[in-house]
Amino acid sequence: MNRQSTLTALKTTSPIVLIIGGGINGVGTFRDLALNGVDVLLVDRADFCSGASAASSHMAHGGIRYMENGEFRLVREAVQERNRMIENAPHLVRPLPTTIPTFKIFSGLLNAPFKFMGWLDKPSERGALVIKIGLIVYDAFTRAQKTVPRHWMDGRKQALEKFPGMNPSIRYAANYYDGLIVSPERLTLELLLEGEAEGEHARALNYMSVKNMDGQAVRLKDELSGEEYQISPRLVINAAGPWIDFTNGNLGLSTQYIGGTRGAHLVLKNDELRQEIGEHMIFFELEDARLVLILPLQDKILVGTSEHAIQDPDQARCTQDEVDYFMGMIGRVFPDIQVDPSQIVFRFSGVRPLPNIQAKTVLQVSRDHHLEEDLHGSLPIYSLVGGKWTSFRAFSEQVTDKALAFLGLPRKAGTQNLPIGGGRDYPHDQEGIKKWVEDLQASTGLPLQQVETLFERYGTRARQVCEFILAGQDAPIIACPNFSRREILYLVQVEKIIHLDDLLLRRTLLAYLGELSLPLIEEMADVVSSELGWNASQKKNEVERALAILADKHEVTF
Repeated sequence: MNRQSTLTALKTTSPIVLIIGGGINGVGTFRDLALNGVDVLLVDRADFCSGASAASSHMAHGGIRYMENGEFRLVREAVQERNRMIENAPHLVRPLPTTIPTFKIFSGLLNAPFKFMGWLDKPSERGALVIKIGLIVYDAFTRAQKTVPRHWMDGRKQALEKFPGMNPSIRYAANYYDGLIVSPERLTLELLLEGEAEGEHARALNYMSVKNMDGQAVRLKDELSGEEYQISPRLVINAAGPWIDFTNGNLGLSTQYIGGTRGAHLVLKNDELRQEIGEHMIFFELEDARLVLILPLQDKILVGTSEHAIQDPDQARCTQDEVDYFMGMIGRVFPDIQVDPSQIVFRFSGVRPLPNIQAKTVLQVSRDHHLEEDLHGSLPIYSLVGGKWTSFRAFSEQVTDKALAFLGLPRKAGTQNLPIGGGRDYPHDQEGIKKWVEDLQASTGLPLQQVETLFERYGTRARQVCEFILAGQDAPIIACPNFSRREILYLVQVEKIIHLDDLLLRRTLLAYLGELSLPLIEEMADVVSSELGWNASQKKNEVERALAILADKHEVTF
């Protein structure tokens, strides 16, 4: 069902469940409800995965440090869900070898039990022994899955052989595996499309905001046309992340569930540092236990993250202080590699939707998830508080189970082992991948390099993209030849692109990787406008809108 059909249907029918928020928790719940036959509508005031879910560290991880706060259930769930993500979406979530350089051996040994007992609030740097103990527990939580290898420890000599540019004063390097989420935005979008593919009972609209409530009815506003729609769902699920309390205010509730913190990231082009880390993430901390990560993102480097309190999520921006902080921290681990702000190709900042609880430090605020239930008259409103990207499936399952129970419906399908999008029928090894790609190339006649690129981007959905490309006359994008015009047209037709920035920031990695140029933006606008019917004035406005967003939120200018 396309956008106009969905809007037309809203004039006469109401969904049983309304989900507000198109981030990973909202979309995960949408897919789960759709699989179970529930009539569900998801709306987001902007594009899907354009808020907190787009500002992640691109990691699927268990959070080894959460064990210090006694959150063993959360860590167990997260590492198990990490493995499921790697197995269910192998085209977008890949095993990520991770190295923790340690400069001390026994530091923090007493902090962990003291924190667990609530006797200590002061953070400290963790030494090699504490990290070793934590990784033993980490491995134990997923011993049966065997998705990634177990941890190991390298001494100083071994570590410096692998990373010659690393600070020679390290004592040990702990090594283990987590997961790299290549594109959180694409993973969210594929989950959403799978939900809609279940049938017309599952519909999703971006650029549709919640205006207010009129009695028991929710009033929606189309951000494109300004037209309003009134619907009367039996259940509302507020998955607006950091904006949960603001959304509840629009629904006539007064809540204070969220006490989020802002986290910033940089994407760098530094070939020396990129070569030094290889395919490893380097994960380390300061004496005050603040964390820094350096991980590979194609040929670039992603650096994060910070943690600061913030009141208005719309004001989240990466600050100069954070840039200076990241530059200094990279220098601590790789002192002879020159890193400076001129190498930044992209920056982003978002707000973690953490629960509003009192804690001595932000690091002690739980990353666990829970559901808050309110009533507006007789209409239940579920607010999804907290959570980690990694545990979205488990959180969605919890919310779906509660919704099904409220609606008096049985669960008919589960998601634990359900492939996601291009992860369906994904080859099991490199030989299988090679054969799959060669077979697709032979059946389509497209250049092998193009098929390989499409498989890298879309997994086994590359077959549908290839078929679409072959159905018309194609040509490379002049300013970026590894994309073609019909590939972009496919994204516009299938992936709910409304604005040019949807394509540049969320359907592709062009902005993240610093590959945009003014000619490329204008050429992409030409392709999108040919499909969406923009006139010259609309196309000009879309280019200006994209440039303004890139400059304001990401400090990318041309």
